[in-house]
Amino acid sequence: MTQSQPAARRARLRVPLATLVFALAACTTVPEPTPPDGAMKNISGPALLAHIRTLASDEYEGRFPGSKGEQLTVKYIEDQFRALSLEPGNPDGTYIQKVSLVGITPDPSMALSFSTEGHTSKPATLGFHDDFVAWTKRVAEDVSVDADTVFAGYGITAPEYQWDDFKGADLKGKMLVVLVNDPGYEDASLFGGKAMKYYGRWTYKYEKAAELGAAGCLIVHETGPAGYPWAVVALKSGEQFDLSSPDKNAGRAAVEGWITVEQAQNLFKMAGKDFEALKKTALSRDFRPIPLGLRAQIHIHNSLREIQSANVIAKLTGSDPKLHMEYVIYTAHWDHFGIGPAVNGDKIYHGALDNASGTGALIEIAKAYKQLQVPPRRSILFLSVTAEEQSLLGSRYYAEHPLYPLADTAADINIDVMNALGRTRDIVMIGRGSSTLDELVDAAAHEQGRTVKPDLEPEKGYFYRSDHFNFVHEGVPAFDPEGGVDYIGRPEGWGLQQKERYTREDYHKPSDNVRPDWDLSGAVEDMQLYFLVGYRVANEPKLPAWKPGAEFKAKREAMLRAAGKLK
Repeated sequence: MTQSQPAARRARLRVPLATLVFALAACTTVPEPTPPDGAMKNISGPALLAHIRTLASDEYEGRFPGSKGEQLTVKYIEDQFRALSLEPGNPDGTYIQKVSLVGITPDPSMALSFSTEGHTSKPATLGFHDDFVAWTKRVAEDVSVDADTVFAGYGITAPEYQWDDFKGADLKGKMLVVLVNDPGYEDASLFGGKAMKYYGRWTYKYEKAAELGAAGCLIVHETGPAGYPWAVVALKSGEQFDLSSPDKNAGRAAVEGWITVEQAQNLFKMAGKDFEALKKTALSRDFRPIPLGLRAQIHIHNSLREIQSANVIAKLTGSDPKLHMEYVIYTAHWDHFGIGPAVNGDKIYHGALDNASGTGALIEIAKAYKQLQVPPRRSILFLSVTAEEQSLLGSRYYAEHPLYPLADTAADINIDVMNALGRTRDIVMIGRGSSTLDELVDAAAHEQGRTVKPDLEPEKGYFYRSDHFNFVHEGVPAFDPEGGVDYIGRPEGWGLQQKERYTREDYHKPSDNVRPDWDLSGAVEDMQLYFLVGYRVANEPKLPAWKPGAEFKAKREAMLRAAGKLK
């Protein structure tokens, strides 16, 4: 039986139509991302050194926010991103996220005095900078405190550790004196051991004091548990920045600051108490706030200014239509301390390692990603943030005002201080053990013939001291690497000695400058590892996740659940 003409015509059309459907399907097939090996080879030590030389030069004046140094730095980074043909990272079509800051400069003639009840002994007056450092984050020209002083132990409320230093005491209007770090530093049976928790971070202690309505909070500085010498604290004697806020920070405690341990010992003696004995008392869950019978008085006069600073951000759009609206973000802060007190005749705080090196590394890693003919499945963001040295303000601003949803942010990879001393057999991962990023870092290091070590000084709280933490605080997993310490061709212990020397002699000092004996071969390997970790996060089917017991696991899961990414 023969077909009718219309039926025959339909039969003839079936093959071309099927072919067209197949062809359309082929067109929408997601191409495989380019393998990373070739791109990684474009990461260059000489190019990194060139970035550092420029950013740490005298011309850039230490890269202080709001200065000529900021203008030059922001332009340099923006020009580098543009030269790489990276997309502007701000959806408004620019490479800039504006960050409004308020600068608060205290009059250094201030004094902090303590007197006994009834003035039974001579008042003690502490000298600004040498004995104490204090400031106010309230945006006001004048702030005064005249308050009773209370020793509040470590200044911590931590229900998961069955710990409360306050026991419901009314501390409104009091001047609190608290210990640095957390109890685990002194007693490994407490707070999960010596590794600092967020409770030990000075930012937490000031936040808690404000929550309790305290007039002020002074932290007793000790180099060991603080993780840095008094000279680092003393840098806070000059201008400090904060994010501009509608309430002008009225919710903050009026006074925040530090006192030296020697002055704390003297004050406790003046109060008829033994500082070391009370430190031991503070290690008990039964501890209660102890009034010292001292009256603290301080007046702070400020000079104020508002500035517009900037985060600089670029983007590489991912290749997978289903995943390109998820993001891996690399961060590195561009700022340092600008021009300050001269040390050995040099008043420019160059910040070559901290963090011209990290900024240069960010640019080099971005360059490597641009070598990929087909980008990773997820998009990559390159974010150079302002005001890290001012309490992580640039990254905090981004985390509070993200240009891309944090629920869609797979991970942050933070770059802060590169290794300039040669190749190592290891890499240090701050916060190791807390997320599934561990396995990706392990695999990348293994391919380089290296091992991954946890934080070698967890008691110093490095996990809370760099820009990744503002992402972590909101629930985003983060990789915060440090250079290794097991140097090839060097004796055992040499790496740790050099790390300690840098902290003691160069950290936050003008001497952090380019040196002729630098060997950036280790930095190149580290940058390749950072590239590879981000590349793999960008291609993994699942988002990285916090491991059981991690501090910020619940926050991340709540975020993902609200976004419909987790049942």
